[in-house]
Amino acid sequence: MITGAILLAVGVWGKLMLGPYISLIADNSTNAPYVLIGTGTVIIVFGLFGCFATCRGSPWMLKLYAMFLSLVFLAELVAGISGFVFRHEIKGTFRRTYTDAVLNYNADDEASQAVDNLQHKLRCCGVYNYTSWFASVYYPSNGIPASCCFNSSDCNPEDLRNATIAPSKVYHQGCFELVTSFMETNMAIIAGVTFGIAFSQLIGMLLACCLSRIITANQYEMV
Repeated sequence: MITGAILLAVGVWGKLMLGPYISLIADNSTNAPYVLIGTGTVIIVFGLFGCFATCRGSPWMLKLYAMFLSLVFLAELVAGISGFVFRHEIKGTFRRTYTDAVLNYNADDEASQAVDNLQHKLRCCGVYNYTSWFASVYYPSNGIPASCCFNSSDCNPEDLRNATIAPSKVYHQGCFELVTSFMETNMAIIAGVTFGIAFSQLIGMLLACCLSRIITANQYEMV
């Protein structure tokens, strides 16, 4: 149940806090928070089922609960290993989706708003640096977006259209390097938490099996 509560909390947090940025991470990652919320809810429900099975002293219910935990363990283990093994593909997908969002930026759609939020929050500009915006369809008419400016009070469209003046008004660090370096730095922590949650399911499965055997043995002794 604790694991389910953690996944549920992470899913809700991801939807509320990371919602504007999810479309930039991967093409098919929009439903990721909902997957975590759904998985967490199911784990909580089956956790209650396990508590009920323990109170009832039902061996077959405990075995069913252990089977469910084994499936959750395998799923979390596969997800953790896949995330570690395919981390370079994840970085490549993020680079591609973020580059497309910059090149097709129009300041209005969801991807453009996500780019603005990311640049403003992380204090970065463009994919690799501010020059990434020179190839954008937005740049010829509007220049570099205002979300790149480190001083919003000294940031007008004319300066942002000027390739000579703009560098003195905007952040120089690219967003891709900033995000991927954060991912790589915290990869060990993320992997540790993932495997820790997975093995907690394994411990619960073993305890459920042991309890089921004890109850069955006691029933035979009573007979």
